[in-house]
Amino acid sequence: MPDKNVIDLIAATHNEGKLKEFRHIAEGSRLVIRGLDAELVKAAAEETGHSFDENALQKARAVHVLTGGWVMADDSGLCVDALEGRPGIRTARYAGEDARDEDNVRRLLEEMEEVPQGQRGAAFCCSLAVIGPGGGEKVYQGITRGEITRERMGSGGFGYDPVFMPSGHERTMAQMTAEEKNRLSHRGRAFRMFLEELER
Repeated sequence: MPDKNVIDLIAATHNEGKLKEFRHIAEGSRLVIRGLDAELVKAAAEETGHSFDENALQKARAVHVLTGGWVMADDSGLCVDALEGRPGIRTARYAGEDARDEDNVRRLLEEMEEVPQGQRGAAFCCSLAVIGPGGGEKVYQGITRGEITRERMGSGGFGYDPVFMPSGHERTMAQMTAEEKNRLSHRGRAFRMFLEELER
């Protein structure tokens, strides 16, 4: 007999790194987080909004139409001060539509090559859209400030983690344990806001 207290939630992402983070943070909660099957991956692929909020809601709504249950979708990105907020909503595609993490990091470091220390500030931003079975929508936002390093450091995490050093720390996100990163990360901040509200 199913546990009525358990909430089955679909995370509208096919990014295994994100799924791993969400599941790690959700340990001990009522949530059981599932990824997308092939049909839902296609539904959540569109990102034509002009902001993190718009893209997150777009993905969540597309999956919710097909499932009718709890759905969560995030749109996250790196906003670099010296680059006037780029890569922003194009974070995952900064070096091209089929770019890999290393391609994006390489482009960022090349563009930042002449930027002096003290002017390399940046922020990881996350908009997390959650839609409940009744169709109610809410967006939670998390921001983590830091700076862009001059070279890659660390092998953990994914994306731009090897070149992002959070403010007040001397290691990049990629040099931190999963627990340390999840306490600091933009996605972790937004997701914990949702969890705290859910458990009230």
